[in-house]
Amino acid sequence: MSTAKAPQSVETTPAQQLADTEPQTAGGKVLWHFTMSLDGFVAGPDHAMDWMTGFSFRAGLVEEYATGAVLGGRDGFDAFPDAGSVYGGAWQGPVFVLTHHPDDAPPASAVTFLNCDVAEAARIGLAATDGKNLEVLSPTIGRQLLERGLIDEIDLHIVPVLLGDGVRLSDSPGGVPVRLGLLNGDDHAAAVNVRCRPVGT
Repeated sequence: MSTAKAPQSVETTPAQQLADTEPQTAGGKVLWHFTMSLDGFVAGPDHAMDWMTGFSFRAGLVEEYATGAVLGGRDGFDAFPDAGSVYGGAWQGPVFVLTHHPDDAPPASAVTFLNCDVAEAARIGLAATDGKNLEVLSPTIGRQLLERGLIDEIDLHIVPVLLGDGVRLSDSPGGVPVRLGLLNGDDHAAAVNVRCRPVGT
């Protein structure tokens, strides 16, 4: 359990507030979606998620994403086999898990195991969304879909913490840079400025 003290609140004017993204809409997109640490991790060692406490998000954020279908990987499923825990229990749609070994996966309610090409897995998942979004909750699957041009958006909620170790969003030694267009504001090549200070323990 963290013993870090909460930072003091600071009064801001509208011009000083951080620009947020527009609310996500369920429009049949393939979304690579994660909350991520400032140093690029989406999970701790062994897929630990106990670090994701004490952060604030805009009102209604979970409801924006808890719709459609989820596509995840076997490592994440093995760490969190209860599909009812997705989005803190707010998830109600189908969950697909892509694995090379569906035969040794334990039975799980509301989970369909797929053993196919990653593009076919995305097609199956998207077809099950009823016109809503397919949430890709796997770094490995997301990276493979991105390489094939099958990701519509990468949605990240960057929280003020440095994990130092764990599962990175994109870990591709020897890979090539992938240019992205920022959807916040009008300048799609703008740098996103984040200013933090260490919180005393």
